[in-house]
Amino acid sequence: MMAVLGLDHVQLAIPAGGEERAREFYAGLLRMVEVPKPANLSPNGCWFTGGTLALHLGVDPDFRPARKAHPALLVDDLAGLRDRLEAAGCAIRDDKPVEGYQRFFTEDPFGNRIELMERV
Repeated sequence: MMAVLGLDHVQLAIPAGGEERAREFYAGLLRMVEVPKPANLSPNGCWFTGGTLALHLGVDPDFRPARKAHPALLVDDLAGLRDRLEAAGCAIRDDKPVEGYQRFFTEDPFGNRIELMERV
């Protein structure tokens, strides 16, 4: 009997040529670690890890930002991350409370919606 075992990775689309801006946001601001993509895959895009999360950014020639669908990234210092994002000029949007979490939304440099959460 087949069963889903877990989530391997999340992929978000980015526009062509967006890799450096992605690195500034995901590695620089979110402090994720960039990992090499397998050589047999497209050289475009970039991959990041943080904790148990694998995030793949793939180039889409018909790119449109994900405005509703989004990853929710679990972090360990939401207040510090909020300060870092605000200092970098990123928009922060608070939302309705969710029991057991502090959270807010932001966008990556391409307009993809990103939720950031910390367990409390």
